[in-house]
Amino acid sequence: MALSRRTLLGLAAAVPASAALAACGGSSGPGKSSGATYWYLNGQPQEGVRSGAVKAFNKANPDTQIEDTTYQNDAYKTKIKTAIGAGQAPTIIWGWGGGTLRAYAEAGQVEDLTSWFGEHADLKKSLFPSSFGAATVDGKIYAMPCETVQPIILYYNRKVFDKVGVKPPESWDDIMALVPKFKAKGIAPFALGGQSRWTNMMWLEFLFDRIGGSEVFQAAIEGEKNAWSHPDAIKALTKLQDLVEAGGFVKGFSSITADSNADQALLYTGRAAMMLHGAWSYGIQQADGGDFVSSGSLGYMTFPPVEGGKGDLSDTVGNPAQYLSISSKAGAEEKKVAKEYFAKGVLQDEEVKQWIGNGSVPIKLGTEKLLAASDNADFLQFTYDIASKAKVFVQSWDQALSPTAAETLLDNIVKLFQLSISPKQFAGNLNAVTNA
Repeated sequence: MALSRRTLLGLAAAVPASAALAACGGSSGPGKSSGATYWYLNGQPQEGVRSGAVKAFNKANPDTQIEDTTYQNDAYKTKIKTAIGAGQAPTIIWGWGGGTLRAYAEAGQVEDLTSWFGEHADLKKSLFPSSFGAATVDGKIYAMPCETVQPIILYYNRKVFDKVGVKPPESWDDIMALVPKFKAKGIAPFALGGQSRWTNMMWLEFLFDRIGGSEVFQAAIEGEKNAWSHPDAIKALTKLQDLVEAGGFVKGFSSITADSNADQALLYTGRAAMMLHGAWSYGIQQADGGDFVSSGSLGYMTFPPVEGGKGDLSDTVGNPAQYLSISSKAGAEEKKVAKEYFAKGVLQDEEVKQWIGNGSVPIKLGTEKLLAASDNADFLQFTYDIASKAKVFVQSWDQALSPTAAETLLDNIVKLFQLSISPKQFAGNLNAVTNA
């Protein structure tokens, strides 16, 4: 069956396991021969680490250069799918694995790397075992896990909480009770870059889990009939709309983009009290928020329980890793360069140190001492613990589902947040694209 039992749910391993529409130039430099092309996301601080890894590889391999090009998150998602469909993909394809990777693999658009990993067993063993679930399709590996583990985290502004005289929420009821208290002080309870759609999705991912447990989404991804209409799913959808109706999100959230980092700015400037976002947000706030992070003003926690819910509080959602695939349309020499980059250019010591310095947990094993010695040690240990202790680590829904189902999901989530469709209508629309 399509995505069933591919360890999407159950990615908790014994070890721990998203701005211009036009592309900007890469780091291989003018006049250098290009052995391979590579597209990935821009935006600091992550872009600097990615470009740094390419520069280091190119310096060490002057005869086999990689030409890199960067794109904003939302633009990239459209650009890469179009390019792959037209047979014009870059040699190295950056992505999130999961359902999109499955579609590429089933269409013969990406290389099967299973035997390559067999020949590089030590490399495979050096990475979080949990990172390989979303890289695997029907038992075969089609992507190289890379970069960092990125669970979704509930951030809050400690200064704002102190100003209003309230404490961080310990339950869903607490969240709902905090909304009028922040609104009374002219502070948005939650920042949200709703125009980007996937930011809205994170709310449903946690509500589904906390209310119904991981089985509810598992049933949907396996194509179980009417899975989205499960009573716990309807309850989760209803609670989300309750929060919207209560004014839980910043006014105009549906016109705010995540690529602009405007949602992040709302939090660190104190215009919003809280924000649900990926682990990568820490580095953005550290880079853009002045002394917000260094002064200890940023608080963080995992998503609280929902009264009567079935979900395990250790469960989390997000990105178990990021992924690099090789286009099957690339020439033999390009593929050779790409594999050389995978073996000798990905997650090398300097890159690992840079990810840690940016407040991220690399998916490479044996970094505990580096994490502990970092200025960001507390946050890194928090992230490491989430990833390593989660009984279930659900991959982001828009990556776990097939591209067609994911697009329907994102479109309907916007309508759900705009209160233009009911929970039952949402469920019906999703059932129509995920039923087996």
